[in-house]
Amino acid sequence: MVNAVSQSLESLRVVASQGLEAGRNWVARVGLIGFRDPRARRFRSFGKGSALMWPTGVRYNEHAIAIGEDTLIGPNVVLSAGMAPGQELLSDQIIEIGSRTLIGRGSHIIGHWHISIGDDIQTGPNVYITDQNHSYEDLDVPIGQQIPTEAEVVIGSGSWLGANVVILPGSHIGEHCVVAAGAVVRGEFPDRVVIAGVPAKVVRRYVEGQGWVAP
Repeated sequence: MVNAVSQSLESLRVVASQGLEAGRNWVARVGLIGFRDPRARRFRSFGKGSALMWPTGVRYNEHAIAIGEDTLIGPNVVLSAGMAPGQELLSDQIIEIGSRTLIGRGSHIIGHWHISIGDDIQTGPNVYITDQNHSYEDLDVPIGQQIPTEAEVVIGSGSWLGANVVILPGSHIGEHCVVAAGAVVRGEFPDRVVIAGVPAKVVRRYVEGQGWVAP
């Protein structure tokens, strides 16, 4: 008798688990934003084959955000032009994400001036990219109350950013670069280099005829 009850409970658990899984998959399909979705029309451009995965993250001022074709924005990714909905912006081209690019889950792309992310780029989870930083020159004013500074960010096509990378204002990363997990990047870096560390620096570079070598 006890075995029969246990088997019945286990059967119910399996059925319930399958139902939950099916429900979660249905919500994920319905909740994503594809290029045919009316919500995609809020963006400055939203390329064919692109999608924002469910659950979608916070999005502010989509009219200043452009997404290329066949690009996948992972779950819980924040895309923010400015810091509040309806904010007056400096232009309608604050964030540009290229084609065939993958933005990892939980990442944040926070633009105020201009962030350009190229084609065929992949990022790991929880990458943070911003073109604005706090000022701290005036010692008599709390840092949070001082006017922030902006500087354009450019990430070249074909690059890979590992998990938890931070890209700070003014960073220009060349094409076909690797940014190691956890790196904090600021400054200009040429094509075909590996960048790592805090602060990030070039640890390998590609030399024609030699391959990848130490700097």
